[in-house]
Amino acid sequence: MRSANRLIFIAILLWSGFSFGQASSDKLKKEQARLENKIDDTRMLLRKSKDNTKSSMNELKVIENQINFRVQLLKNYDNQIRSSELKVETKEEQIAEYKAKVERLKEQYKKLILYAYKHRNKYGKMMFIFSSKSYFEAMKRNSYLKRISEVQRNQFITIRQHQDLIGQEISVIKKEKQLKLAVIADKKLEREAIEQDRLKQEGIYKEFRKEEDEILEQLKKVQRDRQIMKEQIASAIRREIAAAESMRLAEIEAARKKNKSSSVSAATPTKTVIFKETAKATALSKNFEGNRGKLPWPVDKGSVTEKFGKNAHPTLKNVTTNNRGIDISTPKKAHVTSVFEGEVTSVLSIPGAGKVVIIKHGDYRTVYSKLQDTYVKAGDKVNTKDVIGSLLTKPGQSMSVVHFEIHKVNGSAVTCLNPSLWVAQ
Repeated sequence: MRSANRLIFIAILLWSGFSFGQASSDKLKKEQARLENKIDDTRMLLRKSKDNTKSSMNELKVIENQINFRVQLLKNYDNQIRSSELKVETKEEQIAEYKAKVERLKEQYKKLILYAYKHRNKYGKMMFIFSSKSYFEAMKRNSYLKRISEVQRNQFITIRQHQDLIGQEISVIKKEKQLKLAVIADKKLEREAIEQDRLKQEGIYKEFRKEEDEILEQLKKVQRDRQIMKEQIASAIRREIAAAESMRLAEIEAARKKNKSSSVSAATPTKTVIFKETAKATALSKNFEGNRGKLPWPVDKGSVTEKFGKNAHPTLKNVTTNNRGIDISTPKKAHVTSVFEGEVTSVLSIPGAGKVVIIKHGDYRTVYSKLQDTYVKAGDKVNTKDVIGSLLTKPGQSMSVVHFEIHKVNGSAVTCLNPSLWVAQ
């Protein structure tokens, strides 16, 4: 029984180790798939830009993203190769342990068989029992003989189980070695692709270095346009807050007048009256917060070419830009969709930013800029993934860019949030 229990305990330990290793391997493969999807998106954008005779700044940023994704993928491959090597080492150690155990079990089984052979005569067994000095001793001897028979059977089963386990572990090793060889081949291809991307990147750098003065002027214009967009979006949100506050005060006044005849003080309704719109907005805010890190992108395909906050300029040294949202490069004229259910509160037209749509989600606002056409108007209710417009396309460029922001309203204060922390990666 003790031998059987030890076998079960060892099997549990081995299975736990296998499960942990499998979980780690699955996580690496999931990350590999995510990076490959990102590379597919950047490759698609660059393929569409091949027909352009002049390279764009967005193309340079997309190439940089593609290189970064490929470098991450190489690290992922390294981790997978190391994981496979560790798994093979572990399995080989386990096989060695199994083989040693099988040899010990066979030796024990051999002794049991010899003992059984010597006592194969049923009369010998009976004499062994009847020669006992007492009834109690006879019972113990009988139990002992049964126990030997049971151990013999268990020993045979244990040997078979260990032999089966050895076969399974050898099969796993073969698969892991094949996987490792496949990953090494993929790694070699990725290294070659990175070198090609870097050569292309360097070629575009050389083009832009000849036009630094022009690029600086363009950058100044972009910064002016961004400042105008920032002010107009902030102004629109302030108007929305003021309108909502005015409506709330009107509802309080209406409630006060209604309850005046019941001798209810004017201050009471502000504490006891529950407004349905407020309750609904609170629930929507909680739902929006609950989807942090899981919101869909505002476009179907694309690559983030400018992150939230400070960004180093791709060609100008010691020059940074400040972004209140994220910019996503996507195929030209792509459709833009709402990232969550809500109400359209503003549709603006801003120089340098095209058309802008602001959607309210309780205490949160999502802002979609650089639209050419809008398919919604203020007051419209939208659901997640509803199309709200299509993007601008600059002449001679194969990509469009959506500028996406998230704001949180707390009373009269408005906080600009990092969208990368809210959309799914």
